[in-house]
Amino acid sequence: MAASNTVSLVAPRKILVGGGALQQLPALLRELGLARPLVVTDPWIVSSGMIDRVLAPLAEAGIGARVFSETVADPTDTVVEAGLAMLKRGGFDCLVGFGGGSPMDTAKAIGILAAAGPGQHLRDFKVPASADRAALPLVCIPTTGGTGSEATRFTVITDTAHDEKMLIAGLGALPTAALVDYELTFSVPPRITADTGIDSLTHALEAFVSRRANPLADLYATAAMRLISGNLRKAYAAPRDAVARAGMMEGAMLAGLAFSNSSVALVHGMSRPLGAHFHVPHGLSNAMLLPAVTRFSLQAAQSRYAEAARIMGLSTGDDATAAAALLAELEALNRELGVPSPRQFGIDEADFRRLLPRMAEQALASGSPGNNPRQPEASEIIGLYEEAFG
Repeated sequence: MAASNTVSLVAPRKILVGGGALQQLPALLRELGLARPLVVTDPWIVSSGMIDRVLAPLAEAGIGARVFSETVADPTDTVVEAGLAMLKRGGFDCLVGFGGGSPMDTAKAIGILAAAGPGQHLRDFKVPASADRAALPLVCIPTTGGTGSEATRFTVITDTAHDEKMLIAGLGALPTAALVDYELTFSVPPRITADTGIDSLTHALEAFVSRRANPLADLYATAAMRLISGNLRKAYAAPRDAVARAGMMEGAMLAGLAFSNSSVALVHGMSRPLGAHFHVPHGLSNAMLLPAVTRFSLQAAQSRYAEAARIMGLSTGDDATAAAALLAELEALNRELGVPSPRQFGIDEADFRRLLPRMAEQALASGSPGNNPRQPEASEIIGLYEEAFG
């Protein structure tokens, strides 16, 4: 195969999937030659006692772990620096990211910053730079069926000095291993189930229609869309439905593999500034934007959107009919799962309008809109924000 036709495929070295997989964490660490983990998680996982799901099997195996639990919903460079300070004090040989996308992304960034040179800041690694080195192996254990961060070469961290969500990409952000245990999601509340579920659907759909789509990433995206479309409503309505939860967890992971080997596109480019300025959770901001951006993009890749609709079982009609069915489904999902518009979320309209030019500029600077089937101008991004505002 000629170099110009080479397709790159990256994935964690090992992925363990299934109910109870978390119990295999000690054996996994031993297999990787690791024994001194720093567990990166969030305050709720500690206060709820869920952290014991990780610490108990480790203690039973004679592995002493320490916990860094200062992560926040939108991970920041300052939190990453605090985690790095703890890492440097402890003599650790690996990181374990346990939680939703925020703890996993924080753990990734700690490893990248630990490998950085003197005086370097995380902003030195934001796209289009490449963050290809991490100081320590990383094991990721997701507790929501959504971000797919356990399988990707990306992390998103807020630069607090510039109020910007930075996309950081490279092999340094790719976990060494992942444990994907759907039993951890039984207690996830409906709102988070909905938001993270639509987030994972966005990952799969954007990977599939991206200008960087390729046959290997398509395999992951196709499997993810089938699983997510078939299980999202069930997991939302019946949180302890094991089959639905397993389907969502596997779908989220496959969607992560899909966009990690293709790309995300305009939804994510617009989502990050919305989250950075108004503290909208990442999955929710994607859900807010997905119908409007899909409507904007449909004609530029109608056959791909139509194929996605058929994969999801939404239509057997011609391309125009199937693409329209996909858009109708995305709108229906937002209605049925109670996704608020930015206005309903409580964002002040005057603040929103004042920040539109800056958000559009930040969206374009992230590079993600350049992967969209229809590439937008800044004015068109502003128009899409206005359409989504509600």
